[in-house]
Amino acid sequence: MTFAPATRINAILVSMTVCWTGFGACLGFLLGRWSGAVAGAGVAGPSAAAGLFLYRRRAVASRRTAESRGHTEGTADVVLLGIALYEAAVFPLVPDGVNEEEQEARRTVAYRVAPYDGLPQAVRLSAAAALEAIDEGLDIERVRAAFKELTLRVYDCRVDR
Repeated sequence: MTFAPATRINAILVSMTVCWTGFGACLGFLLGRWSGAVAGAGVAGPSAAAGLFLYRRRAVASRRTAESRGHTEGTADVVLLGIALYEAAVFPLVPDGVNEEEQEARRTVAYRVAPYDGLPQAVRLSAAAALEAIDEGLDIERVRAAFKELTLRVYDCRVDR
């Protein structure tokens, strides 16, 4: 059974709070016996809870940001792959290597993923230009230039480049 990331983060933070409280109690017991254990747990527990609560907010925000970046990057990669497959169908390496039905299927996929709203505008425009160049099918150099431009726009979506 898998749990949502927020649930896992909460469980880990509660466990860490319990551990810090136990550590404070043990340290307090070593220094002042039972009254020191109560004081140590009373100080360490709430301090750890407050610190970890603030950390949890940052961790959840960071996870959400990473998810949205990853979604954008993944979608841009899918657009690039779909258009590359369509290009390979229009300009096959072997004459008559791709039948009309397969070429139409690849075209349909490419046209469905290219205008996705979650993509940056530059990627959508480059994808449209690449699809237009492939549909004309006259100049392979124009297609390669448009595909190179699309590849660079997808690469620009990357955060750590």
